[in-house]
Amino acid sequence: MIAGVDEVGRGPLVGPVVAAAVILNPQCRIDGLADSKALSPARRDALAEQIHRDALGLCVVALDAADVDRLNILQATFEAMRQAVAGLNPQPTHVLIDGNRVPPGLGVSAEAVVKGDQSKASISAASIVAKVYRDRWCLAYHQQYPEYGFDRHKGYPTAEHMTRLRELGVTPEHRRSFKPVAQLQLL
Repeated sequence: MIAGVDEVGRGPLVGPVVAAAVILNPQCRIDGLADSKALSPARRDALAEQIHRDALGLCVVALDAADVDRLNILQATFEAMRQAVAGLNPQPTHVLIDGNRVPPGLGVSAEAVVKGDQSKASISAASIVAKVYRDRWCLAYHQQYPEYGFDRHKGYPTAEHMTRLRELGVTPEHRRSFKPVAQLQLL
């Protein structure tokens, strides 16, 4: 029972950091698993649907901007990963974490796998599920604040996003502890 864990949303200035934990079913092969960033949005959506349907275990956890500001982005990422692993049913016997660090306090044996979303199917699956979740969050947030363009930049500090922040100010889901947002609040 090996779970793959990955996160998305560490770099954006707005919204949640999202972690997913996935235990794949060895009886249900999912073709096309890859790093979520290497897939088209349509392909990610189709794969996420299949992962949700066929995985033995799956848990997605999103910690909002207030949590990121309170904990800092690294600790919020670790907390989301811990909660995602804890939320799996069945519980894994081992966890593969994308990256170079294992969150403390997982409660199960774990190892970090650098670029694991490119080499481990379970981590790729987690990457896809987390990315689709966060992208959908961004699209929903865009409906509330369409003038910011969250449907395009997904909260990353693009030139468009920075221009909108300067013109329109900070939304409730902007991460106030992130330097570009904090600097704008001081103006």
